[in-house]
Amino acid sequence: MVDRDDPVPSLNDFATWAPVLRLLRDNHADGQAARTGPVAGSIGRDGWSLPLRGRMPESGRAAAERVRSVLADTGVEEIAFTADISQSGRTELRLLAPSPAVDPGIGTPHPGALRLVEGALPQPWRVLPDPAPGAVPAPSADPELLERTLRERLPDAIGATEAEIAAAEARLGVPLPEELKAIYRVTRSRWEDWGDDYEVATRYWTAVGCELLGLDDLYIADAESRPCRWEFAAMEAVDTAPDAAVQGVVGSPGWIAFGDNGGGDRLAVDLTPGPAGHLGQVVILSHEENIGASLVADSLTDLVTNRRGERRWRSGGDRPSPVAYVNIRSLPSIEAAAHPGLEVLLLGVWDAPPLSLAPVIGLPRLRTLSAYPGTLADPLEIAGLTGLEFLELGSDDWRVLLDAGAVPRGLSAAAVLVRGTQDVLSTVSLANEILALWNRPPIIQTVLEGEL
Repeated sequence: MVDRDDPVPSLNDFATWAPVLRLLRDNHADGQAARTGPVAGSIGRDGWSLPLRGRMPESGRAAAERVRSVLADTGVEEIAFTADISQSGRTELRLLAPSPAVDPGIGTPHPGALRLVEGALPQPWRVLPDPAPGAVPAPSADPELLERTLRERLPDAIGATEAEIAAAEARLGVPLPEELKAIYRVTRSRWEDWGDDYEVATRYWTAVGCELLGLDDLYIADAESRPCRWEFAAMEAVDTAPDAAVQGVVGSPGWIAFGDNGGGDRLAVDLTPGPAGHLGQVVILSHEENIGASLVADSLTDLVTNRRGERRWRSGGDRPSPVAYVNIRSLPSIEAAAHPGLEVLLLGVWDAPPLSLAPVIGLPRLRTLSAYPGTLADPLEIAGLTGLEFLELGSDDWRVLLDAGAVPRGLSAAAVLVRGTQDVLSTVSLANEILALWNRPPIIQTVLEGEL
């Protein structure tokens, strides 16, 4: 444990937290005598996670908002805490100051991913698409037909000037495809041109086939534009089948995002298509997925004229997946998951004897291991997985590795997998031990005491 008198000025005032602590005390009053150990929660600028039974009363919202206002004033995004509240009202509050090397937990006061190497990115976010020098536009691509069709549908539209198009190209650092230029020559897609009228805007979007972004809002949908938490990103893998129309990358310098489907999914012109794709095809990036894109149309002309191009869906054949799930519902063993292309091994809920990692030791591309507590027969076998960059284990397995000095030093990030009502302070202590191996900033505890 690391203590400090004043980690975050104005947050270390017991009075700031007293309304939240009273809320927790009163909410658990009927079971106070039976409760053992502290309660824990977190409050951030975007919300809070408090161990309450039932709906939060209005007074509780006011209490949480009081802490949130202090967070905003001090520039802190989120802070976790534990509180041991006696029946007499005597309270020990521990604030867990955020570390720049630790992501906050999701809906939990337990720490999220531990970023052991400053600035390191998960492997899929480092992968660029393969060049596609032989790719050609689809036979349906017809900028003149596209422009003519849109002018018929939108006779009063205000188009972008050539200077405005050139400015967009300069900002993006890539020439716009002729089909995309044709669209913007008809409509520059600005709200002020529609009198801020949503019905008028909808008519334009219907004519184009999507919610068209303005020229100033075009962007390159590269990997950087698609951020993802380490513990999720490490579970992904770039995988492009030989017959895929779209490359299975996170993002591409050749994906020019130009529209939205109205549900938060972005449409892009694809200048780096897959082996069976066309230059300038239209793809969609789902906001519910972290990686990859799906083919929408062979060309912008197809999209606007509502013609269905010849779809080339990725089959993948019988190729084994680079991501393997071993659990009671998926693969039955680690032997069934092992192959030279395996990158991610996820061991989930298991009702059989613990598993040996021997079948995957020596695999050249294995970089992520996540093991649910109790699934590993011998955690020390992890030492044989020399290519790991992300490791997620339960507390007991981490304890084995730490005590043996066997934590893989090639890791870029790690996580402690929490099960059930595990004590937050023990998780924090374990996380700090792991961080210390890389000389990373710890999670700092500050102890405040007071009477309610």
